[in-house]
Amino acid sequence: MSVSSQPAAVSIDLFRLDGKVALVTGGSRNIGRGVARALAAAGASVMVNASKSEDEARETVAIVEAEGGRAAYYMADVTDPDAVDAMVAATVLRFGRLDILSINQTLRASQRIEDMTYDDFRRVVAVTLDGSFLCCKAAIPHLIEAGGGAIVMMGGQSGVTGTARGAHVSAAKSALVGLTKALARELAGRHITVNCVHPFVIDTERVAPGDHSRADATTPIGRLGTIEEVAGFVRLLCGPEGSFITGQNIFLNGGSYMP
Repeated sequence: MSVSSQPAAVSIDLFRLDGKVALVTGGSRNIGRGVARALAAAGASVMVNASKSEDEARETVAIVEAEGGRAAYYMADVTDPDAVDAMVAATVLRFGRLDILSINQTLRASQRIEDMTYDDFRRVVAVTLDGSFLCCKAAIPHLIEAGGGAIVMMGGQSGVTGTARGAHVSAAKSALVGLTKALARELAGRHITVNCVHPFVIDTERVAPGDHSRADATTPIGRLGTIEEVAGFVRLLCGPEGSFITGQNIFLNGGSYMP
């Protein structure tokens, strides 16, 4: 009997999210928009959250729909508990359930510690950490009701390596590591996975066009990462092929940091 040396075919159905519903915070631009597009392309219905730019949120929805996906948007400040509760309720009302929570909102700022006020510090921590807590707290009962699901937080390499002039950002991102691990342990028995993705040197609007010098200097791969690479990995974590991955901090950084 001969044994084929060809790898087994992978069913395309394995990579689908048909029938699932995702809430994507910070979904109006950059990585958040990429995540919304990736989840929708896999078959999920997507609620896009933004706090300031309704035009960008509307544009994300239009892009998703033009690509054959299903999406809506909801404007809400993730640091406001009532607004977060209303956003999650609106998602379930619009699409009938909630299976995926993708947390992408953040504030980036550069300040020396001696120039940083307590209000400056709290503003960054509130959006990144408090907002993540509030979104998880509001979404988890619906994920349980759906029979399980996935939570993916968007951290940052500065949360483990630190960064000069960014004590508030690094502290907030670092706290997401602990929140991820705690929730992963607490929710594993309810079939909910919780992971944190840490991108670094990704080619977004914050990177000057054609500026690859930072990547060349800091990544063995020698290039910037793409939004699609980050979004694709988030999609993997939200699908059936990611169901045995939980409590993990995954670094998408071209090899610049290897824990």
